[in-house]
This record gives sequence, C-alpha cells and structure tokens, in this order.
Amino acid sequence: MKNDIGMMADTVFSEDGEGPTVILVHGLGLNQDMWQWQLDALQKHYRVVRYDLLGHGGSEKPSGPYSMEQMVDQLYRLITTQGYGQCALVGFSLGGLIVQAFALAHPDLVSALAILNAAHARTDEQRAGIMKRVEQCRESGPGATVTDALTRWFTEDYADKNPEVLAQVRQWVIANNPKVYPELYRLLAMADIGLEDNIANIQCPVLILTGEEDFGNSVEMAQCMASLIPSSQLEILKGLRHMALAESPVQVNKLLINFLEDALSLAEK
Repeated sequence: MKNDIGMMADTVFSEDGEGPTVILVHGLGLNQDMWQWQLDALQKHYRVVRYDLLGHGGSEKPSGPYSMEQMVDQLYRLITTQGYGQCALVGFSLGGLIVQAFALAHPDLVSALAILNAAHARTDEQRAGIMKRVEQCRESGPGATVTDALTRWFTEDYADKNPEVLAQVRQWVIANNPKVYPELYRLLAMADIGLEDNIANIQCPVLILTGEEDFGNSVEMAQCMASLIPSSQLEILKGLRHMALAESPVQVNKLLINFLEDALSLAEK
C-alpha cells in the first residue's frame, strides 16, 4: 500500500492507499492518529488523507483565537495544493462541523460528506456548559476536563476492558499546548453557529452518524440535520457514545464504506 507523510506549509498530513480521495478530519484535542481504527479498512478502497488541524499535532499552532474560516481555508489549501480535486470528506465532532462549513464554501470540491458525532444548533445552556469547560482549561490546562470527557466518550463496559485505549486518548488530549487548547475549545463551542439552517444547501450525498448515548452530539441533533440536508442518510449506533469509531470500528467502518461506495458511484455518473 502507498504510504506518504507530508508537510504543506503549516499542515502535517499523511496519505495511504490508492483510489478516490477520502479526507479524514479529526476532532478537538485529538490528531490524525485518531483514525487508526478506520485506516486499514478504508485504504483498501481509497486514497486516505489524514491531517492535523491547525493548533493540533504537528501542524502550526497560532496563538488564537481560532475561526471556522481558518479551518476551512486549511482544508482548501491541502486539497488544492496537493491536487486532489473533488474529495469525499469524513469529519468527527469538530471535524464534522468543519466539513459541513467546507461543503457550503466549496461545493465543487466535495463528492460526499460523512458527519460523525457532531453537534447541531446547540441551545444557550449547552453552549454555556462548553464555555465553562473552556475556562477550566484556560485555568488548569488540557488535563482539567479530560477525565469527564472520557466518561462522555466511552461506555463504562468498554472503558473497564480497554484501559490502554483510554490512556492513549487521554495522552493525546493532555499533550495539547495549554495556551492554544482553550482557544480551540472555544472554537468548538461556537462552531455550529451559522450552520443551523444553511446545511439545507448541501447537495452532495451525506451520512450523518452518532451514538445513541452521545448526549453532547445527540440523536435529536443528528435527526435535525438529516431533516434539513436533502440527500442524507441517518445512522444511530445503539448503546454507543462519542468515540464509537474506536469502540465499535467494525460497525462504523462498514457503514462508512457502504456509504462511500454508493455516494462515489453516483458522483461518477
């Protein structure tokens, strides 16, 4: 299998496999390695591109504040500089909001969209809860909220049986720059603003997926997105929380590959 690691100005990225291009966009506080549970399955069919968002991993870390426009521009530069052309985008959590904004800004570059465990139209109370965690991180660093996050992200049974996975995810989060991380967290808190009704303008095929117990990125939010986006498919994963893609990768990968296969065959016609 082809495997390349690249650096584009401010962005570290990896490229694996061959075929239609699928770009994976990670969530807050994580990095491109979070896709390790999807990579082997996807690269059998696609050229899989993973990259570190601004402020994360090996990519550039401006002091902030961070905007959705910055994140969309980073992805645009990656696609155009590397000559990928039209791509399928898969975004998780914050990444799920970024790919929505990108599809609205550059519809000609998107063949299909998968939105995994992403928020939609948060209430003031929900947003205030996230802003409280932003301030905790500002005062005490990325580790201040990680234990509660892991409880929200994984089911109790999985956490008990897979402590090494939780330790890896914890390490990813606490490795974030303590000055930059609160600015990124604030972006997450605000990232759904402006997308609420506009996503009805997304015309490509869309997969919307969340966990039944992912209460911050809830079933109701996913259902609302599906009701707005014309060519959308909704999948609710029973008994799973935020990190379903790590906890149940076989299930998630099957849904992703089936969706991409159908969506990309339509794009070719």
